[in-house]
Amino acid sequence: MNGSKSQQAEHSHNHDANHEHLDPIEHRQELSHPHIHSEESLRRIVNRLSRIEGHIRGIKTMVQQNSPCPDVLLQIAAVRGALDRVARIVLDEHLSECIARAAKEGNMEVEIEQLKAALDRFLP
Repeated sequence: MNGSKSQQAEHSHNHDANHEHLDPIEHRQELSHPHIHSEESLRRIVNRLSRIEGHIRGIKTMVQQNSPCPDVLLQIAAVRGALDRVARIVLDEHLSECIARAAKEGNMEVEIEQLKAALDRFLP
């Protein structure tokens, strides 16, 4: 951390009508709002996703090398756990940033419905 918590990075997070995230071009729909996250937060999420990506490549190598199935399953479970932790970070930030913004702007109903639709697809 370089003491720049006040610095903000912005990216758009677009939703299609079903909250199905597909191709980046396909999900540029009318429902779009900016998400503002600190550079530290973005760095943390991207770093976690990069580690997960590397871990998945490792699992692929294990399968290609005919590693024992229990070992492969153990590594898959580790990736699931890591993805769940990233999802928790994203959800926490959504609740604290996006829901709070929607409350200030007076469009909580829309934001809540979008969140419910996303959770319906996310949760088993």
